[in-house]
Amino acid sequence: MNYRQIGNTELKVSEISFGTWAIGGAWGKTNDADAIEGLRQAMDAGVNFFDTADVYGDGHSEELLAKATKGKENEIFIASKFCRAGDIHDPKTYSEESVRTYLENSLRRLQRERLDLYQIHCPPFDILKDGRVFDVLDKLQKEGKIRYYGVSVETVEEGLFCLENPNVRALQVIFNIFRQKPLEQLLPRAKEKGVGILTRLPLASGLLTGKFNKSSSFTEDDHRYFNRNGEAFNVGETFAGLPFEKGVELSENLSWIAEGRENMTRAAIRWILDHDEISCVIPGFRNVKQIKDNLKAEDAAPFSSKDKEQLRTFYQKEVLPHIRGAY
Repeated sequence: MNYRQIGNTELKVSEISFGTWAIGGAWGKTNDADAIEGLRQAMDAGVNFFDTADVYGDGHSEELLAKATKGKENEIFIASKFCRAGDIHDPKTYSEESVRTYLENSLRRLQRERLDLYQIHCPPFDILKDGRVFDVLDKLQKEGKIRYYGVSVETVEEGLFCLENPNVRALQVIFNIFRQKPLEQLLPRAKEKGVGILTRLPLASGLLTGKFNKSSSFTEDDHRYFNRNGEAFNVGETFAGLPFEKGVELSENLSWIAEGRENMTRAAIRWILDHDEISCVIPGFRNVKQIKDNLKAEDAAPFSSKDKEQLRTFYQKEVLPHIRGAY
């Protein structure tokens, strides 16, 4: 396993880490035994960082992490997020009283005394501009409740704004072959500022695995069913903001990236890792098979400059015109 620094922090994390949205809920039926075994297999392979949130299964993913990492609290880093358990547009959600309650609840479920990274969970831009939530996080950091804090953002504009706050140590962004906009300004600026980049949805909700066809279906409790047009939250969180059928068509046109890399999953993650501005990629998983497949991306062949340019042109001409939602 290779490790990378999260910006200028002391956190040196596995370049392939894992997100826990899928095992918490909103991705269809889950199995706790499979989830725990997947987490343990990941740690056995050298993964030392996991990303979660208080709303993933209403805290269930945090409870699963507590079970899987028991006795390894000093070895395994955990990032969690807050604000979406409340009204994200209400300033009271970001008050000291509210944030402290969110944090204490997460720490209780995680069975920890301190969080390694605490992130505001895709708040409205107005909240970020107001800035008072950062004062609250500064206070919690000084109290030793959190080591570092960051922001999970929806748009490049939000990310660039957060980079101007010297205490924001990490940004979590959607970045994959279908979502390349951060390459233009955000990634270079973050590197310049010494801010870590965590990349979520590296497989575009599964589109970049190449396993879907236009008739593929999802259960009603899977966000790929109930949020495919942004009905529940930002449409960009589902299929990279692409209409599903168009996304399938585009993924079929990308099948060539698997050549010499075993499959599209490993290739898609490898493409992200080929950018040294990235601290780590955090794919989701629901079972051991997915854990093992994602981890093998580390050994996949890097993309050549010619390949990268081909993918950049493909994104600009074929993908970008179809992306919906704030970006």
